[in-house]
Amino acid sequence: MKNLFLFLTLLVLSVSANAQQNQTQQDSTKTEKLDEVLVKAVRVNANAPITHSNVSKEQLEKRNLGQDIPILLNYLPGVVTSSDAGAGVGYTYMNVRGSNSERVNVTINGIPYNDAESQGTFWVNLGDFASSVQSLQLQRGVGTSTNGSGAFGASLNILTDAVSDDAFGEISSSIGSYNTFKNTVKFSTGKLNDHIEIAGRLSKISSDGYVDRATSDLKSYFLQASYVDDNTLIKALAFGGKERTYQAWFGLDAAQLQENRRQNPYTYEDEVDDYEQNHYQLHWNERFNNNWSTNIGLNYTKGQGFFEQFKEGKDPADYANVVVATDGDETDLIVRRWLDNKFYVANANVTYKNNRINVISGISYSNYSGDHFGEVIWAKQFAPTAEIRDRYYFSDASKNDFSIFSKATYKVTNQLSAYLDLQGRFVKYKTEGLTANRALINVSEKFNFFNPKFGTTYKINKSSSLYTSFAVANKEPNRNDYESNTSVKSEKLNDLELGWRFKKNAIKLNTNIYYMWYKDQLVLTGNIDSNSGEYLRANVDKSYRLGLEIDADITLSKVFSLRPNIALSENKIKDFLLTRDGATTNLGNTTISFSPSVVAGNMLVFKPQKNIEFTFLSKYVGEQYLSNTDTDASKLDSYFTSDFNIVYEIEPNKIFKSIVLSGLINNIFNKEYVDRGYTYLDYWSTPGVSIEVQGYYPQATRNFLLGATLKF
Repeated sequence: MKNLFLFLTLLVLSVSANAQQNQTQQDSTKTEKLDEVLVKAVRVNANAPITHSNVSKEQLEKRNLGQDIPILLNYLPGVVTSSDAGAGVGYTYMNVRGSNSERVNVTINGIPYNDAESQGTFWVNLGDFASSVQSLQLQRGVGTSTNGSGAFGASLNILTDAVSDDAFGEISSSIGSYNTFKNTVKFSTGKLNDHIEIAGRLSKISSDGYVDRATSDLKSYFLQASYVDDNTLIKALAFGGKERTYQAWFGLDAAQLQENRRQNPYTYEDEVDDYEQNHYQLHWNERFNNNWSTNIGLNYTKGQGFFEQFKEGKDPADYANVVVATDGDETDLIVRRWLDNKFYVANANVTYKNNRINVISGISYSNYSGDHFGEVIWAKQFAPTAEIRDRYYFSDASKNDFSIFSKATYKVTNQLSAYLDLQGRFVKYKTEGLTANRALINVSEKFNFFNPKFGTTYKINKSSSLYTSFAVANKEPNRNDYESNTSVKSEKLNDLELGWRFKKNAIKLNTNIYYMWYKDQLVLTGNIDSNSGEYLRANVDKSYRLGLEIDADITLSKVFSLRPNIALSENKIKDFLLTRDGATTNLGNTTISFSPSVVAGNMLVFKPQKNIEFTFLSKYVGEQYLSNTDTDASKLDSYFTSDFNIVYEIEPNKIFKSIVLSGLINNIFNKEYVDRGYTYLDYWSTPGVSIEVQGYYPQATRNFLLGATLKF
């Protein structure tokens, strides 16, 4: 790794020394538009009747000092983030409108990134990916049709680095609390012979974590080769990463939290998650004339890794009798639980546009295959016929996902435009074998979904417009759902949105009201899988989310600006039925778990000069419940935190084009807070009286990150 860093550093210096002259502004504009076509099928424009937020590369760079993408998006409307290790490095999570990451559809250049089986998004496998992002768009609610698993809370569409006209190099490093280090090298050859660019990035992030022993060791890369002319863009990309993180997903109980909020109940030195994932993409966009264009995207993803666990006092029968009892009927052992998977994707779409209509039609097909198995790598005594690494469970899985869509925007008049989006999605999922608990998991399911969406935008005047939309989404269960409940059902969401946009002089305002009502919503129960730490879910018959979201960008003066947002919501299950000890009780309308009714954020920006910027950031998350029973024992307190960010740019006359110094103080007021937890309901007895809360995830108190970027 050190030699590779040295090689890329020398390459950066070499490339910068032979940098070509700037191309014309017209060429830059054409290249940028061609790059944006890669995500055009899954994104919406500023006037579409879809609630969304855009984040640019420049906005990400200000706080990109090693924390994952969810943490960098923490201040968007309705977003709540968390991390296992407490400081935003390692395993991180993002909820939108109360929906967790399994319900947030993520695409990279239009290619699905969510894991096909769990439907979750594991940013830990792509450390420092923000350094290779050109822009992203977060659509809240159902949004527009997208590839991969359905969007039930939001969809996040990521566009990676655009083709650079000019050669450049960057070396950036940051250091921070809890022995956090980030080192990144980037380069681009610029457009060679006006057509070909080669670019890349290599990164390494390490951190001890706020939580004891919650270490992270993340290595990642990004390579891109592009061919571009006036009407053609071809991109070949390879990116991925390898991570090794110490387990911190079990949290702390109330007594441990009070005693020492940084402690970790795991003591085995190799209680780690060790996983590598590599992605290979090929994109070809062709613009035939001002009306017609096409885009083809291909992807292959290979992932392989395990997490290792020490098991104390276990029954040999739970491990296929690979081991022998050494203490009565029990024994100690160490296991590795493996996942070995492959993921293929093919996307194709065609666009037609003129002065009145814009139509995009396309198809997407993906094929997933994965092996789940567990090995015993150590035991006090193996069975006479057993050998080290014998498997105690195995299951294979396959998933085929095909979708076809067509979406159109039609300009009815100069003031009124209409939007129609129709998608058919067809899923086949199959898995056979045993789970980690050696229970049968034999699933063979097919799902045929129709997801219509339509809306209108009315332009009141040059400054103001109204929009409304209605969308339907359907979503299949994930693997964990089948493991915990063989009778699990798919879920359906209807999403009605009404919004107003205003932009004039120093004020930009977005406000919207939404009503999302569900059939058979898979809500988080508050319980977690004891083997993997993933949240468990269960169907509820009827439920809804009703909310108001407001965000603004206000220029107060030449040096001050304000960017506040607030999301107010009511999130309810209708007639929630709780079954315990063979008895079923109707608790009436209860609050959906992990759904705070108030989420607010703000950025106060002070920019006294062109090259320096100070930003004070604040975030408030209201109280929320860890279960769906509205009991005080499962209530998580509200919290309010603030960060401070400074960015200072120096433009030397020699050697460097730019030197950017940045600093970030997180939780500047040293608040002790918990933003996530879990609860087992097995101890429930009387409604409203007793729930045994089992785990909390404490987040870091005051901490800092400092960084420097040298641009050649």
